Amino acid sequence: MIFETVDKVKEFYKQYAIRCGFGVRVRSSSKGEDNKLCFVKLVCSCEGNYVSTIPPELKSQPTKTKNYGAQITVVKKGGQWHIKNVILDHNHDLSPMKSRMIRGNKKLNIQVKRTLDMNDETGVRINKSFQSLVCDVGRFENLPFVKRDVRNYIGRQRRALGKEGDDQALMAHFSHMRQMNNDFYFEINFDDNNRISNVFWVDVRSRAACEEFGDVVSFDTTYLTNKYDMPFAPFVGVNHHDKSPDGILTDQCRAMQNAIDIVFPNTPHGWCLWHLMKSIHENLQGYTHYKTIKTKLKTLVYESLNVHQFESGWQQLMNDHDLDNNDWLGTLYEERKRWVPCYLKGNFLAGMSTTQRSEGLNAFFDGFINSITTLQ
Repeated sequence: MIFETVDKVKEFYKQYAIRCGFGVRVRSSSKGEDNKLCFVKLVCSCEGNYVSTIPPELKSQPTKTKNYGAQITVVKKGGQWHIKNVILDHNHDLSPMKSRMIRGNKKLNIQVKRTLDMNDETGVRINKSFQSLVCDVGRFENLPFVKRDVRNYIGRQRRALGKEGDDQALMAHFSHMRQMNNDFYFEINFDDNNRISNVFWVDVRSRAACEEFGDVVSFDTTYLTNKYDMPFAPFVGVNHHDKSPDGILTDQCRAMQNAIDIVFPNTPHGWCLWHLMKSIHENLQGYTHYKTIKTKLKTLVYESLNVHQFESGWQQLMNDHDLDNNDWLGTLYEERKRWVPCYLKGNFLAGMSTTQRSEGLNAFFDGFINSITTLQ
C-alpha cells in the first residue's frame, strides 16, 4: 500500500487497530540527510519489555510485559510513503468490543467538546452531561470515551486561561491604557483553542526610557511561573545618560540566543556568568579530581587578563584532566565569546556579568504577586 503522507498512514493503522481491539504507538522513526522524516515503525501499544520498579517481594502478582510483534514499517520513497514490512500476529487476546477503553483510541470530537463546554457553563453536572451523550448514541459501548475522559476534559477547561475572566479583564485594561495614551503597546497571542498563550506589554514610560537610556537589557525567564504554567519574564534596563552601544544579558538558553540573533543581530549578547559557574557541579561532579578541576576552571575564567592567556590555560586544563570529550565544556568553549570576561572587554554591559539586576527586580515583584496570581 502507498500513502501520500505519514499522517494518513498513522490514521489508517489506528482505524485498523480500533476494529481489531488494540492500541498503536510509534516505536521508532528516523530522518534523512535533508532532516525530514523518512522512516516510521508503528507497533501495538503493548509492545516492548517492561519490568516494574516495585520490588517483586512487595507485589502479589509480579508481571512483565511481553514483546508483542504486531507492527508495520513504512518508508518514504519519491515523496510517498510505502509499507515495507507488516506483522499481524499478537501474543495477547484482542477485544474489539473494548477497543474504546484503550488510551490511544479515546477521542472527544469538536461537537462533544462544544456540548460539554455549554453544559458546564450553564451549571450542568458532569455525570448528567455524560448521560446525555450516552442517550444520543444509544448505549455506552457506542461512545469512543468513558466518563473519566469527560471529567478530565472539563477539569482542564476549568483550569484553562481565560475561564475566570482573565482574558476579558486583560483586554479591557489594555484597551483602557491605549485610550489614555496611544503609545502604550501590547501584543497577545492565542492558541488553536482561542485561549491566550502569551502576553507582552510595555508602558509609555518604559518605552521612552529604553529609547533614551537603553544601554543594556537583562532578560530573565527563570522567575515566577503562575497557575497557568506561564513564566513572568520582565525586561530590566540599565539607565545611563551616556548613549552607549546596546547589549543584552540572558542565561544560557538556546531558544533566546536564536531569537536575539534574528531580532537584534547587531546587539552584543552575553551569558550570565553566575548561572554558568553554578552548573559546574552538575556537569563535572562525576570526575575523580572534580574539586581540582572546579578550582582551576574558576581561576581561569576570572583571572585571565587576555584571550591568549585564557586559550592556553583552557587547553592545559583539558589535557591535564582528559576533558576533551566533555560535551558541556565543548559547548562552553565554542560560545566562549558570550561569557568569558576577557572576551567581553570590548562590549558595553554596564559592568554586569550576571542577571543579578533582573533577580533584584524579581524581589520587588514578590511583594505583589505569587504563583496563584491571575493575569487580572
